[in-house]
Amino acid sequence: MKSEISNCPGSLKEGFSIYSPTVIKKLFGGKKVSPILPYLSPSNAEDKKFFNANQTHISISGFQEKYSLILEGNKLRLTNEGEHGQYILKPISELPKNAEFAPANEYLTMQIAQQVFKIETAENALVFFEDGNSAYLTKRFDYDTDGNKLAVEDFASLLQKSPAKDGEQYKYEGNYLEIFEALKKYVPAWKVDAPKLFSLILFNYLFSNGDAHLKNFSLIETRQGDFKLSPAYDLLNTKIHIDDTAFALKGGLLPKSLTQGKILNQFMLLGEKAEIPEKTVSKIIKNLNSHEDKVIDLINRSFLSKKLKRNYLQTYLEKVKKLKG
Repeated sequence: MKSEISNCPGSLKEGFSIYSPTVIKKLFGGKKVSPILPYLSPSNAEDKKFFNANQTHISISGFQEKYSLILEGNKLRLTNEGEHGQYILKPISELPKNAEFAPANEYLTMQIAQQVFKIETAENALVFFEDGNSAYLTKRFDYDTDGNKLAVEDFASLLQKSPAKDGEQYKYEGNYLEIFEALKKYVPAWKVDAPKLFSLILFNYLFSNGDAHLKNFSLIETRQGDFKLSPAYDLLNTKIHIDDTAFALKGGLLPKSLTQGKILNQFMLLGEKAEIPEKTVSKIIKNLNSHEDKVIDLINRSFLSKKLKRNYLQTYLEKVKKLKG
């Protein structure tokens, strides 16, 4: 995607052709970093050896190509062997439709989660290569302020799903209630984290994230040595790229014997089975079913094309309507 920068590519605040002061502080520790990377995008680079070598020493798996970046002075660059990257870069990926807008889509969805619904997310921004193509940048949350690696376990591992036992699509096996069951098992303060997890699952439904599989939910080590729900990551509206289902997990929200009635009733039952107080569940649903004006404002200020802004908004409003019943 080639686009003029008229809104901050880290917060979508109007009137910024660079990162706003707030983003500079949160994402880059106060260093004035340019949103333009000193590289051609991987698809256009004549010499791909730096990108290829970089991929060999990043341990983050997933469908999309990912690269590791480090902040040196006030410039972002690809990491070299032996260096610990501070940021993950996701350029344009191979998707059936509108692939060039995938970074802008993920960035917008993460910003809506963070700004409008106060869901804790990985810090993120858009960056641009020298040829104008965009990429999604996210700050790694698995290192503490002293640079020590924190343990992170995704729910595919916690639920002991594996290719050998569950097939190649193992991360899509199961239902979302199982995630709450694992949360209770491994998180001492699960009653604090269960409403956060519920909010995230409901958010993924409303914003058509049909790829919210088990590896896209994780626990992270705390300073006390126990675990809590990690910040949200990999949030995007998959509907504008591929025709997929409302839920990534094949089992849906609940076991098949409990899946019945309108979607609102299913979410209410999910909250009940997850042992979240009914008052809390209702409050979460009301919150995520509100603020349409704020969502629309961010969509309009995003880096999506005019057509995709309309599509994004349409899929969101359709889900809101379904949830309201």
